[in-house]
Amino acid sequence: MDAGTYVLKIYRGTPGKQYWEQFEFKRNYSANVISALMEIQKRPVNRKGEITTPVAWEQGCLEEVCGSCSMLINGKPRQACTALIEEYIRDTGSNVIALAPFTKFPLIRDLCVNRDSMFQALVKIRGWISVDGTEDQGEFGQPISQEVQQAMYVLSTCMTCGCCSESCPQVNHRSEFMGPAAMSQIRYFNTNPTGKLEKSERLRVATGQEGIAGCGNAQNCVRVCPKGIPLTESLSLIGREATKQALKDLIGLPDA
Repeated sequence: MDAGTYVLKIYRGTPGKQYWEQFEFKRNYSANVISALMEIQKRPVNRKGEITTPVAWEQGCLEEVCGSCSMLINGKPRQACTALIEEYIRDTGSNVIALAPFTKFPLIRDLCVNRDSMFQALVKIRGWISVDGTEDQGEFGQPISQEVQQAMYVLSTCMTCGCCSESCPQVNHRSEFMGPAAMSQIRYFNTNPTGKLEKSERLRVATGQEGIAGCGNAQNCVRVCPKGIPLTESLSLIGREATKQALKDLIGLPDA
């Protein structure tokens, strides 16, 4: 291969009909994976010189905020918008970069998968703050210390990208575990002073088959999270709180 070029090797297709296809590009020191995919969209010609269909993928913000461009790059889950081509060539010593869709979610086509299960998990854990207007919160609402605000901010950066679930061996077709992101969001909403009103309901979800018992403590999730969220810390904390809630329910204590 010419040192002035690089190749994207893409595992594409529809369920049951996937195949590898390669595309060659001139080296561009400012290129990322998304910009290379855009080049294929403009000129869908593979390395053999054959006209093919443009590759399907998702994108949104292009600044690692929306979470939509998740995919496997050289076998590791990450966001394509911040994946720089030159960094991969430098770090691996290879001009070939492999792209593939996530495997823990239903495949739609090419690099697109259906992450609805993650959003359904947010519904199950009541991933919102319920306010019915009956309580006077004052001009500024309930005060939150700066320390708690900082902890909540980090948790709030979760973009439901799916990298943690993709890396988790406990998220599979044999398990009901809803994944690390949902467990961390229980911590986030339970930390909010108003969110604490529904703390017990969220913890009961965490004690179920889909909850914390499904975590095998592989700790892959925290290694691949693009936002650096302390997922294992959240899993540990929610595990303790869910156990306390289960004991309270067992002996019939009222919710706090």
